[in-house]
Amino acid sequence: MGGGAPRLHRRLLLLLLGLCSWTAALRGHESSEALPESLPSAPGTLPHFLQEPDDSYIIKSAPIALRCRAAPAMQIFFKCNGEWVHQNEHTAREGLDPATGLKVREVSINVTRQQVEDFHGPEDYWCQCVAWSHLGTSKSRKASVRIAYLRKNFEQDPQGKEVPIEGMIVLHCRPPEGVPAAEVEWLKNEEPIDSNLDENIDTRADHNLIIRQARLSDSGNYTCMAANIVAKRRSLSATVVVYVNGGWSSWTEWSSCNARCGRGWQKRSRTCTNPAPLNGGAFCEGMSVQKITCTSLCPVDGSWEVWSEWSVCSPECEHLRVRECTAPAPRNGGRHCEGLSQESENCTEGLCIQDVERGGDIALYSGLAAAVLAVAVLALGVTLYRRSQSNSLLLNSSLQPELTVSRTYSGPICLQDPLDKELMTESSLFNPLADIKVKVQSSFMVSLGVGDRPELRAKAAPGAFPQGSPRPPGPGTARALLIHGLASISGGAPLRSAARFGHPGGRLLLPNTGVSLLIPHGAIPEESSWEIYLAITQRESSLEPEGPEVLLGPEVSCGPPELAVSTPCALTIPHCAHADPQHWSIRLKRRTQQGTWEEVMSVEEETTSCYCLLDPYACHILLNSFGTYALIGEPISDCAVRQLKVAVFGCLSCNSLDYNLRVYCVDNTPCAFQEVVSDERLQGGQLLEEPKLLHFKGNTCSLQISVLDVPPFLWRIKPFTACQEVPFSRVWRGGPRPLLGAFSLERFSAATSQLCCTVSVRQLQGHELLLHVQTAVLEAERESIAFFGHEDSAFPAQLGPKAFKIPRSIRQRICATFDTPGAKGKDWQMLAQKNNISRNLSFFAAQGSPSAVILDLWEARHQHDGDLDSLACALEEIGRTHSNPSDGPEPEEPEFPCSRKGL
Repeated sequence: MGGGAPRLHRRLLLLLLGLCSWTAALRGHESSEALPESLPSAPGTLPHFLQEPDDSYIIKSAPIALRCRAAPAMQIFFKCNGEWVHQNEHTAREGLDPATGLKVREVSINVTRQQVEDFHGPEDYWCQCVAWSHLGTSKSRKASVRIAYLRKNFEQDPQGKEVPIEGMIVLHCRPPEGVPAAEVEWLKNEEPIDSNLDENIDTRADHNLIIRQARLSDSGNYTCMAANIVAKRRSLSATVVVYVNGGWSSWTEWSSCNARCGRGWQKRSRTCTNPAPLNGGAFCEGMSVQKITCTSLCPVDGSWEVWSEWSVCSPECEHLRVRECTAPAPRNGGRHCEGLSQESENCTEGLCIQDVERGGDIALYSGLAAAVLAVAVLALGVTLYRRSQSNSLLLNSSLQPELTVSRTYSGPICLQDPLDKELMTESSLFNPLADIKVKVQSSFMVSLGVGDRPELRAKAAPGAFPQGSPRPPGPGTARALLIHGLASISGGAPLRSAARFGHPGGRLLLPNTGVSLLIPHGAIPEESSWEIYLAITQRESSLEPEGPEVLLGPEVSCGPPELAVSTPCALTIPHCAHADPQHWSIRLKRRTQQGTWEEVMSVEEETTSCYCLLDPYACHILLNSFGTYALIGEPISDCAVRQLKVAVFGCLSCNSLDYNLRVYCVDNTPCAFQEVVSDERLQGGQLLEEPKLLHFKGNTCSLQISVLDVPPFLWRIKPFTACQEVPFSRVWRGGPRPLLGAFSLERFSAATSQLCCTVSVRQLQGHELLLHVQTAVLEAERESIAFFGHEDSAFPAQLGPKAFKIPRSIRQRICATFDTPGAKGKDWQMLAQKNNISRNLSFFAAQGSPSAVILDLWEARHQHDGDLDSLACALEEIGRTHSNPSDGPEPEEPEFPCSRKGL
């Protein structure tokens, strides 16, 4: 105990000395005097730092905090730029380390932007911690404090390039100056580039982007992105175009000699499709067609030699003579001799008698001839008897027609109720009149207004009911035939137009359907003509969509399939899709000879065999072969919209007090609505309101049809029938029966002659339509609503120059100008661009005259408006001088001014 007291006193003395020194240090700081670097230390452990201050950056005007922590430590102070920080600017906390029991002290200070800016020294603003204990002092590392910033402008922006495929692409980028230094990231079409996922791309070389071997997919807009803790900066975008120079395909086989006899020529061809030029690449150099002369051996027709001498008379009393086809013999495909090569005749002038058996045969044949003659006489007698009986029946019949071969019975044989009574015909009356045309109609057909339609005329072919043939069908069979004829009228008979086209070309239309076929000038060889047809399959299509696919337009056939055209023809098919590539995948399909369907191409596909241009309401297809085509759409999101036309028809029912409303929802194509109009015309229906457009979404929500605002004291509707719901699948996929809702309204009094109501058609979570109906109930008082689905020409065929909007002479000038390669070979591409054709240009590049095919597509798109003024403005905007055609002098014309309405 006595020895411990002095030691305790010494420790207290050292502690008091330390406190005095600390107090003196604080006072010395106020008088700008430095604190002592150390105190007298005793043997033991000095303070060690558990946390030292880190390098920091001041962002904008926000101060930063520097922290340090040491154990064991009685005091910790910060020294910045060689000067002690005032005690009041320190924030301190104390505690004990639970593991060692030593005192732990933590101190922090704030450094402001103003302090850093006011410091002007040879190095950055810095701070460090100094910790004291009763054993001595320790110093931390120096932490620098800098003001963070990032300049706005890049020192070097990347530059756009055009490189050939498999070439190297190097894009340079020098980011703006900044503290801390900015990190660089590359974007392609606004998407980050990860060089770790693509070995062909390197972004590590001094912020530059290197693509070792360019691919077509590397074309795009590249942006250099620089960022640090302060801000992000974007460079100017650099457009990289990877182009493909065209290459020739292999030569085809030599064609056969065009001359059947004598001197002619053979040809072979190749196309610039191996590969086709893309993205402005150079076209192939050289000739695409080679010709050589050839000589065909002329065919020699065979001719007979003279007959030989007659041979010796044979035991059969005949002799022969022969001749050969050798004067000359046929060769080189010549015709063989016509006629017999040998001849025989009796050499005894009929006096040759051979033996007794031969005479017996003659007797046998004579007896058979006599028997045949007797049977013929008997048959003639029976025939005359039956004819006399038939004439007596005609004289006694109440219906005695005039027996003239060209006679037609114009008065129909009508029935009061064809569905309950049978057609009564006197078969014996018509048996002997095989060549007379008889027209049989029912009162039901006459009431429909189709009694004079050609489909209902039954023409008996000559010899239809010959003598001895089965009797005509009886009354029950006739009724069945009548019902079958009515079914064929409303069935799937195709709409069809046909005309004969030659080398001048023309246009074939299906009026009021939106379907047309453009045959360009020169598509059909000279001195030849073809019967070309265009047809629509109505009602049920033979194409059955798979999965979520739907049919977007009519099934269209054009032909004949064996016709090979030298220039693509333009087929226009209307569609009902709200065409958006983000929501629809639209494809073109063709029916094969086996009746199956195969995919031709996707609308967004790049191909040289076919071209599809999708306008808002129609698809224009450039074809090299005819056949049956259809548009198929597959929705790729719930936002896919199918455009439907909603129409309301009405008519009085058999009960004069009832009035029927029928609501149709069909594809927004002219041909689909024409079918509805035809059906309603047969039922006596009347269009009550101009049809409206419904945007039907593919969100699987059903359709609701309601009749609202019915006058309560004049009309009533059956309970629970005012609102009808149609499943989504029936509306989305469509079908042969487009009727979606039928409503029956009853008048309280026959004096009510007006009907006013509202028909609501809406899709749940979708579009809603309101059709306001205001009509007279009686047909005589009703005001009809005229609706024309499409302003097609009344003439389905337009032949020669009249079928085209662009005059022939001006068309030749345009083609001669734009088909000639310019400095970069992009003349016709500019023409395509000005006509909003920017996709699948390789198809046009593969044609003999790309400009001519572009103008054919323009003709197909503008067949209704013929907006030549917009075409003239597009040509003037290109700013080229068009040369006059060299095949004949023409008067000078202005350079396609925009003010010329007729071009």
